[in-house]
Amino acid sequence: MPLLPLAILFSLVALVCAAFLVIHAFRRSVGTGVMVLLIPCYVLFYAFSQFEHRRKGLIVAGFMSCTVLAAVFLGLSVHALTAATAHVPPPGF
Repeated sequence: MPLLPLAILFSLVALVCAAFLVIHAFRRSVGTGVMVLLIPCYVLFYAFSQFEHRRKGLIVAGFMSCTVLAAVFLGLSVHALTAATAHVPPPGF
């Protein structure tokens, strides 16, 4: 259960980094912004090829790493939560 706050923290950081990407994509054109929002793999292509920002490395690395870490910590915390709540009923039930 102590991993859930870390999952929330990393997902918020990933959300902020994704907001930078989406805002930049919509400033470029509406079509590019919609593609970044709706096509999951296009955000990666856009981040590495067309995204221009003075902190590009930090934003892209933050987005990628925090997304992976949030998914890992969320999976671990859900697994720990289900393991803690699953109990075997006593014999006779």
